[in-house]
Amino acid sequence: MEFVKDLEDRLLFAVPKKGRIYETCIELLKGCDIHFNRSSRQDIALCTNLPIALIFLPAADIAKYVGEGNVDLGITGQDIVVESEVQDKIREILELNFGKCRLAIEVPVKGEHQTLESLVGKRIVTSFVNTATKLFAPLDAATGKKTSIKHVSGSVEAACALGLADGIVDLVETGESMRAAGLHDIYDLMETQSVLIANKKSKHTDLIDKITSRVRGVITAHQYVLCTYNVERKNLLLTSKITPGRLGPTVSALDSHDGWVAVSSMIAIKERGQILDQLTECGATDIMVMAFTNCRV
Repeated sequence: MEFVKDLEDRLLFAVPKKGRIYETCIELLKGCDIHFNRSSRQDIALCTNLPIALIFLPAADIAKYVGEGNVDLGITGQDIVVESEVQDKIREILELNFGKCRLAIEVPVKGEHQTLESLVGKRIVTSFVNTATKLFAPLDAATGKKTSIKHVSGSVEAACALGLADGIVDLVETGESMRAAGLHDIYDLMETQSVLIANKKSKHTDLIDKITSRVRGVITAHQYVLCTYNVERKNLLLTSKITPGRLGPTVSALDSHDGWVAVSSMIAIKERGQILDQLTECGATDIMVMAFTNCRV
């Protein structure tokens, strides 16, 4: 009873308890300065520096819990939100830029069914029954056929080889497991990634805004680095076009060198090599790139 009382005034934040995005979520929480202690067997952890309780749940259940108001906030995939049919009950606050993949129809490479239309009236196995049903329902109605869609949790790649299905609907990330099972994808239902979602009726709006700001800062920090360099003022216009920053570069005079300035600006990580080359060509010196773990932009 004491533990339940501890949860009463806390924001409940659902996080995947295991799986491919668990470790990334834990790193995200650390980057957001959300402190907690969790033993290996506990599915609830109280934060020590914020009025938050982390609830560790299967990723496939998180959208449903957020939609029904059992928890206030959660991290899950956009595919799970669609499959759980809770879009009208939740707010998709922020795309998190990890867990990216596709939800696709897969069939045996050498099978007789190689198009979406050829699978109408056949057997489909998937853990995304609602999504698959919405796809095939109008096709069934148009042809007068009935596609069999059966639920299987976990790995479904073996269903075709075992003679249980003519095709499957599953997530494709690298495609390695798909190809290992002798399958290939023939139709994409959606592209998906991990998202931060909130219940529309949550009373913890201020805390949700604070967490959102922190998460956005961590994501930005993973996409940008801070670039600093010295350059003659006569070349500042050229280098400012290379490193414009978000609002503009920060420029300060160098007291020890007349006509020179020190510049700092955020640059995209994926472009840093090219940017450093261009700065050097423009006469910039003492160029340094520094990573950061969080920011506010």
